[in-house]
Amino acid sequence: MARLQVLSESDLERALLRKGVGALAAGRHCCAECGRTPLVGERVYVFARGSTVCALCRPRRRGEPERSELVRHSERGHTVRPRRRAA
Repeated sequence: MARLQVLSESDLERALLRKGVGALAAGRHCCAECGRTPLVGERVYVFARGSTVCALCRPRRRGEPERSELVRHSERGHTVRPRRRAA
């Protein structure tokens, strides 16, 4: 018979915090050179093989990037938009 483990309130808070931080870290991009997360509104540059480099590390690369992208907020597209009412 399996025994149930009783968690204290602080253990539960810590577990939920770790889970939340892990979920946030999994969904974000980071620079292949310095490892930092680019800020919202900053340009990132995508090179061959999909490596993403921030604007600060861009001068370290010799070749031209395949494309540049604007870093957007994680909630982009989830806003409420007014719609036209049918006449």
